[in-house]
Amino acid sequence: MSLRLRMRQALPEAMRARDKAAVSALRATLGALDNAEAVPLDDAKLRGSALEQSPVGAGATEAARRELSEQSVVAVVRAEADERLEVAAQLTAPAHADRAARLRAEAAVLLRFLESPDGVTPSQGPVTG
Repeated sequence: MSLRLRMRQALPEAMRARDKAAVSALRATLGALDNAEAVPLDDAKLRGSALEQSPVGAGATEAARRELSEQSVVAVVRAEADERLEVAAQLTAPAHADRAARLRAEAAVLLRFLESPDGVTPSQGPVTG
């Protein structure tokens, strides 16, 4: 099962368990994966086209999304986890301790998906909690 599919399946479970860190990390990472698949806009096309020259009809303006390889998905998930750990390390003031702890918890959720192909590690149980 692909990493993205495991994350999508874990999201409703995390929501039912009311695991805020897992829900936040999964939503943000799935959004980052969706953004990575977006087709880049061509600036020249946007500047030079007139309304009369635009395509007409159902589906005329739709573009196929890119499909990420499993390695690319892993790279995005790892980058999301690394970003959270980096920001948490920068939050050294006592007033930011809660935010830093939340970011570390979110990173831990994402890293557990990368550690094991089924999202479960022997000592931690399912990723949903």
